Amino acid sequence: MNIRIKFTKYNPEEEVFIPKYATNGSAGMDLCSSSRETVDINPGEIKLVNTNLILEIPAELEGQVRPRSGLALKHGITVLNSPGTIDSDYRGEVKVLLINHGKHTFRISCGDRIAQLIIAKHERADLYVSDNLAETERGTGGYGSTGTKS
Repeated sequence: MNIRIKFTKYNPEEEVFIPKYATNGSAGMDLCSSSRETVDINPGEIKLVNTNLILEIPAELEGQVRPRSGLALKHGITVLNSPGTIDSDYRGEVKVLLINHGKHTFRISCGDRIAQLIIAKHERADLYVSDNLAETERGTGGYGSTGTKS
C-alpha cells in the first residue's frame, strides 16, 4: 500500500508538475522545474530551482531530494546538498539546489525533470555522554583510512 502525501501549490497562479514515478520499480519520483523563465546554470554555478510544491510529509518520514543520474552523467548537473532533506514540519516551497560540474551551460525549462524525490522512514535518537564507548577494529581511522582497493 502506498503512503498518501498531501500537496498544494506554493503559488496558485503558477504551474505545478506533480512528482511521478517513471516506472513501477522506480524508488524516486521526478521533481520538475516550475520556473516560468528559463534557468541557465553556467559551469561552476549554483542555482536554486523552484518546483511550486508544498508537501505535508507524515512525522515519521522525510523527503530526500537526490540527483538524477542521467543529468549527472550527461551534463555534470547534481544536487549540491545531496540528499537534500525535506522535514515533516516544513511547509515552504520545495526547491532544488543544483550545481553545474560540467563544461557547458545547462538550460532548464519549465517542466524539465531536475531531481528525484525519495520518501523515507527515519529514526530519532537521544544522545547522552558516556566515557565507555565500544572499541572497534577501525578505531579512530578517518577519511581514507580503509583505502580504495578491495
